[in-house]
Amino acid sequence: MPDWHEDSPRLRANLLRVIASVVEAAERRLTPTIETARGWQGAVMDGLDVPDPRFVGAFRGEVGLENVQVRVGAQFGVDAKDVSAALESFEATLQRVVADLDERLPVGREPSADELAAIVDLCAWVHSEWVRIHPFANGNGRTARIWANSIALRYGLPPFVRLRPRPEDGYRTACLEAMRGDWKATVGVFRRLLDDVLREP
Repeated sequence: MPDWHEDSPRLRANLLRVIASVVEAAERRLTPTIETARGWQGAVMDGLDVPDPRFVGAFRGEVGLENVQVRVGAQFGVDAKDVSAALESFEATLQRVVADLDERLPVGREPSADELAAIVDLCAWVHSEWVRIHPFANGNGRTARIWANSIALRYGLPPFVRLRPRPEDGYRTACLEAMRGDWKATVGVFRRLLDDVLREP
């Protein structure tokens, strides 16, 4: 059984299945939920050797993960007991912003420069907030990148944030800033990544 963090045919197949579901949800403009993200993480981990099976499809603070804390470098994610409330706030904010953007950007309409900036901002916020909360014991980075791509696809942009391996060009630094609550550091990184993809022939 392949290890959960190693590149493997199983992991690649899992990611392809998840992205197919993300594309379908984006095309239908389904309401984004934290339960959707729970499903992504479980599907990505399917058939992989994980550090602990309790970590698959479960948020920290839930039964069996009440005291699981995580960190990136020296910065800890939200305390396990506060993850549920943080996710509720995340979901409410995301759904409110998406509803507003859906209204302003009907399916098939090309976004203006200001609207494009708003989409990239939302991609950066959703990614950074997921990283800051770090709700899973494992797989938060991949899930955060899936979140960003789900927003991009919803508004007609290509999925510009590479899932594996992690992007470069300031991405790691932006994630460390996100852990400290600064999502704006990710905006510049994402704009560069999007521009690179849009320049491809």
